[in-house]
Amino acid sequence: MDYTFENAAYAKGYTAVCGIDEAGRGPLAGPVYAAAVLLPEGLVIEGLNDSKKLSEKKREALFDVICENALAYGIGYADEKEIDEINILQATYLAMCRAYENMQTACDYVLVDGNRMPPMPVPGETIVKGDAKSPSIAAASILAKVSRDRVMLEYAKQYPEYEFEKHKGYGTKVHTEALLKHGPSPIHRKTFLKKILG
Repeated sequence: MDYTFENAAYAKGYTAVCGIDEAGRGPLAGPVYAAAVLLPEGLVIEGLNDSKKLSEKKREALFDVICENALAYGIGYADEKEIDEINILQATYLAMCRAYENMQTACDYVLVDGNRMPPMPVPGETIVKGDAKSPSIAAASILAKVSRDRVMLEYAKQYPEYEFEKHKGYGTKVHTEALLKHGPSPIHRKTFLKKILG
């Protein structure tokens, strides 16, 4: 992983290039999160990788390192009601736009993980598997994932019967069994439960 994509954008004359990624598109409960991160050019963060390839402990440690070293970052989310209302793709875009808007410094170019570009106010490009190719996107993936996990751990205290601390809202066997036994909680995505609850 290197700054190839960031450097290419800087070479075109852009002055602040951030990476954007999301976490939590797949779960049956809770919000979808996104983060936007502007790193200093060429900064090397030891262990930086796609958040899915890192342990929870490693992600938590990197979260602080990224926040301390980033020139700017923003975190945004769309909750389960918004997901049900506008669908998960549009809600993901909304979370990404909110993350961008929450940055302390405005960026003039965005690198977005995936193959679809959200309606951003500045130009940018999508990068498939960007969280394994771009340090900015990898950093964003960690901020988004850790932020969402922390929220799900809070919800685990509020709704202990679903054991969110174990699966963070993803459709595991434990989660599905709890849903069938207790029905949905206020933070479940109703549109995601049709296959399970009919």
